Amino acid sequence: MPILVVRHVTTYRYRQPVSFGEHRMMFRPRESYDQRLLESRLVITPEPASIRWVHDVFGNCVAYAGFAGRAQELRFESTVRLDHTPSHAPDFRMEEYAQTYPFTYSGDDMPDLLRSIERHAADPQRDVDRWARRFLSAEGATSTSDLLAGMTHAIRREFTYVAREAKGIQEPVQTLRLRSGSCRDFALFMMEAVRSLGMAARFISGYLYAPLRGRVRNVGGGATHAWLQVYLPGAGWVDFDPTNGIVGNRDLIRVAVVRDPKQAVPLAGTWTGFPSDHLGMAVEVSVHELMQDGTLQDEAVQDGAACEARAGVGC
Repeated sequence: MPILVVRHVTTYRYRQPVSFGEHRMMFRPRESYDQRLLESRLVITPEPASIRWVHDVFGNCVAYAGFAGRAQELRFESTVRLDHTPSHAPDFRMEEYAQTYPFTYSGDDMPDLLRSIERHAADPQRDVDRWARRFLSAEGATSTSDLLAGMTHAIRREFTYVAREAKGIQEPVQTLRLRSGSCRDFALFMMEAVRSLGMAARFISGYLYAPLRGRVRNVGGGATHAWLQVYLPGAGWVDFDPTNGIVGNRDLIRVAVVRDPKQAVPLAGTWTGFPSDHLGMAVEVSVHELMQDGTLQDEAVQDGAACEARAGVGC
């Protein structure tokens, strides 16, 4: 059970002092049986006049900061330390009836899952549907775990990861056509593919631990990261990271769980001044393992400014 330390720093700079409106932050990881928060520290400069914490409709921990006065720089530094229990889940402990596809969710679960089953993106030519159905067995029932793992690994193998700077998220049909995208694009694409088969899926924003294992390192580190979860009866919400081909929560630190990617922006707010006053924004995200001697295991730290500044929900 490694102890991981996450440091997330965002700095806005301006040509002259400007005033700031309320800022909304989603930095604090979700507590669960597989990740336990040990320490959380949030330092904002200049110091806010007020700060309040709430749980949103999904149970995510959200902070709101209000400011008085003006400044040429606004800096948010979040540092968290958590006990992370990695799981490798090629075989899911599902209810017997859900071990093969197709299956139907129970009457008790269905009302709460409907919005996560519903398609959210246009697919007029049913291209995403056809892509999803390539993983179904032509000889009858399909193993549910093989189906989902197959999708995850196919995206990792057949699509090209690009730390895209454009604002927002690609439409899934565009991701399929281009065969490339960012982690958030791949997450939404697989969500829509899973939903096309009648399964519930939701979007996850958080952090990625990217240690060097042999000659291989996870891609998407150095910024906030995105993946998805699928609800499987008996196993619950299971993590899938198509960017890295990860099945289970290994190296994945959940912060926000949402139905739609637009609901998972790590940091948002306003400022008042001339448009030319804005000089830019810099973001640094690092995830290290805390060793027994108290030192941090080395990890490459990349500049994640473009990903968070323009997209908000991970590279």
